[in-house]
Amino acid sequence: MVDLDLMENTESINRLLARYGVKFGIYKNNEFKEQLFPFDAIPRVIQKDEFSYLERGLKQRVKALNMFLDDIYHDKKIVKDKVIPEDFIFASSGYMPECENVTPVKKIYSHISGIDLVKGKDESWYILEDNLRVPSGASYPMIARELCRRSSPRTFMENQLEDNRNYAKLLRKTLDNVNVGGHTVILTPGRYNAAYFEHSYLAEKTGAHLVNGSELTVEDDKLYYVDYRGQKERVGAVYRRISDEYLDPMNFNPESVIGIPHIFDVYRKGNVALLNAPGNGIADDKGIYYFVPKMIKYYLGEEAILQNAPTYLPFYDEDMRYVLENFDRLVLKDVAEAGGYGVVFGSSMTREQKESFIGLMKREPRRFIAQEVIDFQDLDIQEGSGCVARKADLRAFVLMADEPYVWKSGLTRFSRNPDSFIVNSSQGGGFKDTWVLSR
Repeated sequence: MVDLDLMENTESINRLLARYGVKFGIYKNNEFKEQLFPFDAIPRVIQKDEFSYLERGLKQRVKALNMFLDDIYHDKKIVKDKVIPEDFIFASSGYMPECENVTPVKKIYSHISGIDLVKGKDESWYILEDNLRVPSGASYPMIARELCRRSSPRTFMENQLEDNRNYAKLLRKTLDNVNVGGHTVILTPGRYNAAYFEHSYLAEKTGAHLVNGSELTVEDDKLYYVDYRGQKERVGAVYRRISDEYLDPMNFNPESVIGIPHIFDVYRKGNVALLNAPGNGIADDKGIYYFVPKMIKYYLGEEAILQNAPTYLPFYDEDMRYVLENFDRLVLKDVAEAGGYGVVFGSSMTREQKESFIGLMKREPRRFIAQEVIDFQDLDIQEGSGCVARKADLRAFVLMADEPYVWKSGLTRFSRNPDSFIVNSSQGGGFKDTWVLSR
């Protein structure tokens, strides 16, 4: 769907995004650099019925993942019943033994999930990965839609689409649902974090305090916010935007200077809610991703509505043979990497690189997965005075209060490189608004 009004205003919208500080930061060669996340005004359009299908599948998936996290840190039935090999749990960099037998408020682990999908040229949707630690990106379509509305009100009067301005309300509901009494805060590592714009924007929109670790303190097994006057006020929920290992230097990485000493002890005693729950990284592991359809069957007794991309685990001898025989037409991924890093295409490697990679894969088979390269759909983006086609994915956001809710919007990212399937912002991609039609 091409709207000439919006297309004509693309440049002015990007100028406003720059003025408002809509940027992301990356560390390269030990230097922090900020760059704009380029916006393309031609929206991705999803029909109402198609989104309803995605909604059912995403709710099902997040429910099963939440049940998996509760099980894996408690009874481990899915391991005892040999649905998932023990090695895939305890060898994962995302598994945190400190979280054993720790139950979050209302047994909710993933309050905000970012699920990445692509639509193939066969019209089927495929899940690429699950992000249940600190998924980012909701703020970009939020502010882009706001600026588009200002630039072309007529566009939004003439098109029947879902209003995405309710994300802040949904997020606040999600936070309040587990708040144990006191303020709600968004914990940021600071302005040099890649997603700092989002932290501050969501704090403004939800009315939560934006804080860093130095503004929180633990006393008598409770968490307090210390304001500029030095007065302390109880905190009941923390939407944390820092990684598990830096959250609490007394329980995790002792060298962390951005965490709060003993916050994990307060959480363990049920005196504060942490969103998302520490330990969720086990469900982000790309090796665990392989087993999600089996989880859905195991925990819910249902077949998966949304399918994974065809995936192989070199951990299994049969899959290793397949990967070696079909190496040139597969994409290989390091299970612990994110942001488009650790992804290599077999067809792009030199002979020496292939030999080196295969040797590493044979030595560390648990470290990698291999996937068929999905020929996913191109979307039009503006280039100069015309349009060109580029690969694009969709990050859908699922918020869990008492029940999961799929935000009727999402972050559509696209590659600006005509030869690339990698769409991540850290790899130079741009983004679009995602229109979900209401009729």
